Amino acid sequence: MATEQGVTKDTILGSVSGYREQAEVGARREALEKMFERDKENLRGLGVPIETIGDYADPDDLREARYRIPPTEYELPADISFTPAELAVLTLAGGVWGEQTLSAGARSGLRKIRSLGIEVDEPIIGFAPRLDLHDSSFLPLQRAIEQAREVEFDYLRPGSDRPRRRRVRPLALVEFEARWHLFGWDAGVDAERTFLLSRIVADVVVTRQNFDAALRAGAGERALSGLRDVAHRQSADVTVVPGTEAELRLRRRSLAEASSGRRLRIPFVDLEVFADELASYGPEAMVHAPADLRDAVVQRLRGALDRSAVTS
Repeated sequence: MATEQGVTKDTILGSVSGYREQAEVGARREALEKMFERDKENLRGLGVPIETIGDYADPDDLREARYRIPPTEYELPADISFTPAELAVLTLAGGVWGEQTLSAGARSGLRKIRSLGIEVDEPIIGFAPRLDLHDSSFLPLQRAIEQAREVEFDYLRPGSDRPRRRRVRPLALVEFEARWHLFGWDAGVDAERTFLLSRIVADVVVTRQNFDAALRAGAGERALSGLRDVAHRQSADVTVVPGTEAELRLRRRSLAEASSGRRLRIPFVDLEVFADELASYGPEAMVHAPADLRDAVVQRLRGALDRSAVTS
């Protein structure tokens, strides 16, 4: 980045730490060049752009090629600036998502922010959450959204015994109630639908069929708005034991105006999935209403008790 003309391979091998030490202990030129080529590919794989500049008279002649990282790839537009607190949050967000789930565009933006060299608020960086993706369908769906390609998968609806094949234009992935949802256009019903990722019961197939990428605009907002509407039409009355995991997780999703002390009013979207969660807390949470949710939790607890009796 320090030179517009770039530097030759000989200069790099003779001056960059790592290559220089290998040369000093007798590494062969061929081995150093292989190491150089491998490192170039690794950097490109991480999203770092490396330009190869040939001879001006004969650009295809790469015997004296020069290499550089274009500074423009790291420069933000002149009208964009960030406060130290904003930079801290952006850096934190990049750490939460990690390389595997961060899109190419987001990785590029994060590189530019880090290259600014501006100090960030250290207290914020002290918190470092990580995004755990337990749903194997997340990554292929994310790639399909970025590429604007239709997908197919088997989906098990609540109350159904068998999954049904779905063909969907994936428009957005959103997190709601600590669970990931896919929002897209369902070709089978010719309408927008939201799918819970944990109900996708087979590998996601990314097809060759493309769709208009403009359809993705505003999809995340529409998905969250729809999920909030569903959740606020149904809620559960639950008592939690103070200081437990159940209280920690459920209180932050509860309706403050309808909750009192240990008794929480919690909106939910999917009864079966919410019953699974409540049952997992064991004696830390007790459901009072609605009756069908309470019955579903009791059924799961009795099933766990029966399995325990068999194994013992």
